[in-house]
Amino acid sequence: MESIIVLIPLLPLTGAVANLFWGLFAERFDSARNFGHQNDPVQNILFIPGVLACGTVGASFILAVAVFIEVSGGERFNIDYFTWFAAGSLKITFGYLVDALTVTMMLVVTGVGFVIHVYSLGYMQEDPDRRRFFVYMNLFIFSMLTLVMANNFVVLFLGWELVGLCSYLLIAFWYKKDSAAFAGTKAFIVNRIGDAGFLIGIFLIFATFGTLHYDEVFANITSHKNLLPIATVITGIGLLLFVGAMGKSAQAPLHVWLPDAMEGPTPVSALIHAATMVTAGVFMVARCWPIFSFDVGPAGYVLGLSAGNVVTYFGCFTALFAATIGLVQTDIKRIIAYSTISQLGYMFIAVGVGAYAAGIFHLVTHAFFKALLFLGAGSVIHILHRAYHQAHISDDPQDIRLMGGLRSKAGITAVTFILAWIAISGIPPFSGFFSKDEILTATYHANYTWVFWFSILGVVLTSLYMSRLVFMVFFGESRAHPAAQSYIHESPGVMTAALITLAALSVLGGFINIPPLFGGSMHLHHFLSSSLGLSDTTHAAPVDWILMIISVLAAVAGIFIAWMAFIKNKIRIDKIVSDYQTPYRWFYNKYYLDEFYSAYIIRPLTWFSESVLWKLIDQKILSGIVNTTAYATEITGRLLRIVQSGFVQTYAFFLLLGIALMLYYLIH
Repeated sequence: MESIIVLIPLLPLTGAVANLFWGLFAERFDSARNFGHQNDPVQNILFIPGVLACGTVGASFILAVAVFIEVSGGERFNIDYFTWFAAGSLKITFGYLVDALTVTMMLVVTGVGFVIHVYSLGYMQEDPDRRRFFVYMNLFIFSMLTLVMANNFVVLFLGWELVGLCSYLLIAFWYKKDSAAFAGTKAFIVNRIGDAGFLIGIFLIFATFGTLHYDEVFANITSHKNLLPIATVITGIGLLLFVGAMGKSAQAPLHVWLPDAMEGPTPVSALIHAATMVTAGVFMVARCWPIFSFDVGPAGYVLGLSAGNVVTYFGCFTALFAATIGLVQTDIKRIIAYSTISQLGYMFIAVGVGAYAAGIFHLVTHAFFKALLFLGAGSVIHILHRAYHQAHISDDPQDIRLMGGLRSKAGITAVTFILAWIAISGIPPFSGFFSKDEILTATYHANYTWVFWFSILGVVLTSLYMSRLVFMVFFGESRAHPAAQSYIHESPGVMTAALITLAALSVLGGFINIPPLFGGSMHLHHFLSSSLGLSDTTHAAPVDWILMIISVLAAVAGIFIAWMAFIKNKIRIDKIVSDYQTPYRWFYNKYYLDEFYSAYIIRPLTWFSESVLWKLIDQKILSGIVNTTAYATEITGRLLRIVQSGFVQTYAFFLLLGIALMLYYLIH
């Protein structure tokens, strides 16, 4: 089993390395370089680097299933493969911890990752840099597996930074576009801000506990040995780790990179920014549950708050903040991107109130329906781009105002997207209903009453902006260019197969954790209980029925409002925009947060760097010192050169002068 575990991340890494060398041989085979004849789908699938990428990720998924079976039987693996480095009292091993939480994440990363890789075979079919794309995708899967399988904070940080690097490479994949290059750089820099706090938190862990291995750190905390005097330190560690989670999981105010990340190919959005990387922060908080759940008491509060309180409040704010922005966006991928930010807020609400299983449950279901939404959006973009290209039209294939009526021409894409819409809206019995309802119920029972009601408002907004998207894209009359409409038809089978697979998971995924309210036994909760320190007993309270009804009514309300506005035209959107221009502008311009950062952070830093650090300190002071030293050396050399003339009589003169001065000194 130890060999199988290490193979799971190594297989995608092997695929990435193999694809690096693919180009050395691809030019010898026309089919490898050109994907065969464009109308031959067999050639298109068999002779591309993506086959190797898909195969390695698929094999990792099969091995992850085997490990899942072992862990389901009660096994837990904590394996140190070798000593990475040792310095003084610090000894870091490279090892993996595989328990219920880890294997759940492994199945999501490899399973959803495999489906997205298969989808990419069709989506990236005509891209000349497809080999580089699959190298990055495989490298990302390896990095994400390293992150979730780590058994200490240093290996965790290694995977944490590698997924950040892969995110940069994939967002900026079409680097010849200035917007893509800028978006990749923005993502990298914003994540570094969060990672700085994360790294300081790791330093503080070592300074406090003298070790960075999970089991040793968490054992010290859960045993309550000598921890009460340093309760504030525990809170500080949790807050610093959460800063890293805010960057990686796009929580306000470090969320600004994720909407711009839509500049990357759509499979990148589905894999990194919906199903895996952005959930790394949620996973990290769940993994570090002893830190975030430690009862520090009032003595350990920072500004009157515990780490769990901060996580909950930031999650609630982000859920509403992003939802309001998503209401008015017109780019199909950006709407879904803000939906991702909002849904991540719900996950942080869950882990903040201590409902770790509910947070991981929503992470899993979100991976299904959000990956489906992104891939469905990619299918729409692919369909329209192909139609515009064939009609020689240069329109924007991502503006939902130029869509409509696609339900009749792209049936599979429409049906699967609609299923994902119902799931994210929280309509029973789809997956999103079960996971979101569990979060809301846990929040209410944890006495976060006002967070519960704000979360309900978020449910209304979620179903409203997602319904707006669905109605504008798939219903009504087509608003695409008339010359392109005859060319609109369904995406290739390799893409729709991935959509159907994710649609099935979006519909059925909630049944892995059916609550007692519906006669279920919450299998996922029990499975994760040993990893997350949860009680293995669950029961339904009478109030849970009321909470569930409120949640469903909130979702239905959002759908009904959108139906009246965009299908029945009973609500005049243009009049609402006209009457409420100020809030509309704030929502549409994302609360001007990018402009705020540019005006009050980036420009001052740029000015300080240019005017103070460069022109004053570097050019005038440091360069002045260097230039003055060089000038003084040059003058000294010139003076000494006069003395070293090469004439004997000159040397004799200075010799006699020296003797005379010496005698004068001795006499006096």
